[in-house]
Amino acid sequence: MKLAFLFPGQGSQRVGMGKELAANFDVARRTFAEADEATGFALSKLCFEGPEEDLKLTINTQPAIVTASIAALRVFRDEIGIEPEIAAGHSLGEYSALVAAGAIEFADAVRAVRERGRLMQAAVPAGTGAMAALIGLELAQVQEICDEVSRDGQLAVPANLNAPGQVVIAGHAAPVRRALELAKERGASMSMELKVSAPFHCPLMQPARDAMAPVLRTIKVSEPKFGVIANVTAEVNRDASKVVPLLLEQITAPVRWQESMGVIGRSGITDAIEFGCGRVLMGLMRRIDKTTRVRPLEDLASLKTVAEATAASNKS
Repeated sequence: MKLAFLFPGQGSQRVGMGKELAANFDVARRTFAEADEATGFALSKLCFEGPEEDLKLTINTQPAIVTASIAALRVFRDEIGIEPEIAAGHSLGEYSALVAAGAIEFADAVRAVRERGRLMQAAVPAGTGAMAALIGLELAQVQEICDEVSRDGQLAVPANLNAPGQVVIAGHAAPVRRALELAKERGASMSMELKVSAPFHCPLMQPARDAMAPVLRTIKVSEPKFGVIANVTAEVNRDASKVVPLLLEQITAPVRWQESMGVIGRSGITDAIEFGCGRVLMGLMRRIDKTTRVRPLEDLASLKTVAEATAASNKS
């Protein structure tokens, strides 16, 4: 088994995330306690009990997802103990991947992404920006639509290049909504505005990128124990000096997820584990590369499935 670790981003959160693992494994419980101390509030209670409207706030969602992901990862390491060839995280998930690789400390990551969430939320006044998913169009078609609707200082750009025929755009609200109309006219199987609090991964996030620079530069960065695919380049990074610049650029640049998963496919990876909450990355991989099997690890049932698959692979 050649393994990759995958870590989800914002949107995968749900009330109850990590609760079962924390109830059954001391390492998971300690992870949530560490996050509570790092953030200065009861993040664990918010993850386990909600309310959902508070968990969905970007400033809370980002540390919550990183914490649930690392809790699941630490359970996996204690119970199964196989290390990956490579890791990747979708947007916010890149921080989790860097923690997994030992490049940054967990507490530093939790504090950083809470501030990242606050800054991204504050970068654009409410109602000014928007994001939308365009399904069934290729990237070139989406780019053409974005170019048509961007004018007079108002823009829409590809923001998440998730999978073949699945592109998310971001920018000012008016051109994004015009892009939705054009996408329908040009054959999109589905186009919908997303319920997000800000237009992530586009030039409107520049204030957040600028303000995040001093935050990240206070964090100690070590050489990764294994390669982490950067969202910005869709290339494997093993250079500690590049970690902060790549995380800063990520705030305003598109997430090149389809290309990143292509790197995993070409690396001879047979299996991947999606840590933390949900199965979004598993679904995207099925659209990108069916030869790489992705299994989620978020609770006792999924842990059992991963353990059984690992044992079967070791016997073969």
